[in-house]
Amino acid sequence: MTNPNGAVFYIPGALLLLAGCLKLPPLWRNPKDELLRSVCVLLFVAAGVFAVAAVPSIVAINRLSGIPNAAAPVVYTVLTALSGSNLVLMIRWSSGPEDAERAARWARRCNWATLAVIAAINGLFALGEAPVERLVDLDTYYANTPYIREMIVLYLLAHTAAAVTMTFLCARWAREVHGPLRAGLILIVVGYLLNLAYDALKFTALGARWTGHDLDRLSWPIAPPFAAVSALLIGIGFVLPLLSQRLMNYAGMWRRYHQLQPAWRELRVATRRSINLAGGISTPIDVRVTQIESDIYDGILSVHPFLNPEVRELSLLEARKTAPTDEEAAVIADAAVLAHAIVMWTRHAADGNASPVQHAGDGPLLASATSTLGLVRLSRALSRSAVVRATREAAVLESSTR
Repeated sequence: MTNPNGAVFYIPGALLLLAGCLKLPPLWRNPKDELLRSVCVLLFVAAGVFAVAAVPSIVAINRLSGIPNAAAPVVYTVLTALSGSNLVLMIRWSSGPEDAERAARWARRCNWATLAVIAAINGLFALGEAPVERLVDLDTYYANTPYIREMIVLYLLAHTAAAVTMTFLCARWAREVHGPLRAGLILIVVGYLLNLAYDALKFTALGARWTGHDLDRLSWPIAPPFAAVSALLIGIGFVLPLLSQRLMNYAGMWRRYHQLQPAWRELRVATRRSINLAGGISTPIDVRVTQIESDIYDGILSVHPFLNPEVRELSLLEARKTAPTDEEAAVIADAAVLAHAIVMWTRHAADGNASPVQHAGDGPLLASATSTLGLVRLSRALSRSAVVRATREAAVLESSTR
């Protein structure tokens, strides 16, 4: 934290800025997404904190403004904005759709309170006098200076209030949830407890000055590392659940894509490919899944006239002997009648005969194929079930003897 070149500030600040920029395209597509907007604000404000709190930045702000210690209200302003944005994000994050109006009301109150504190910080600095530039120990150096003292205390009080509120909200919510969300909330709680330790060290150093003692080392260099670790833990805590959910969704889409492959391979002979969404190796996985499901449904539509109710009934009886549940037996029966229909369709297509044995009027609808989960289970049964394998072999034998 005492690195004079500011690298320990600028590197995480740049990463936060990059993360915020990556969130802008989704926000552009969904401008009314309040949670996403709050995430973007938090990332950019957090990047701003690291940008202005580095010693080189403090020096630059003071030089450019021509006012000694002009960086102080700037740093306090951005830090106060970060506390407010954390609270707004937590309010949005922990509120369901039914609480949207109440969340919006509390978010507005939090924003107004943050703006009021920021205005007071800058007003107090304008009223006070701080002629000697202090880059790292302004808090204790001006601890007894009128208005500057009040500015410092106001910032610390606002920072402490935000930390206490966030700790309470996150700890209460963590007791109600599990998984990555709970882990993220626990990290945020630990981060804000470190924030409270930072505030306690600052207040102790100030109190020592007010009573004629010198405990400046508590304010610098002991306190800043608490703030640095706190910022890291809080950032990870916010990102972890969001990133975990995205990775889980991404992995789930790929798993679904691979699970649907057996059904796609079986039905591709009958697929007319009425649409073609997938366009190469760079095709997003959600488009790939849409394409493969479209092909499967297209193939099912082609072979539907060959679905034989009698084959399904016989397969259902066989499946019930080994299937753990009636639902699983029904899926196996659907897969078996579909495998039989594919063989029959292939034979008729090879013969150039477009008129199948007529089962369409009373033919079974594949109930398993009416949902995403059902389609995956149907695909799995096509590749794994002994009943389906036996039915397919019998259909091949039947078609070869005709």
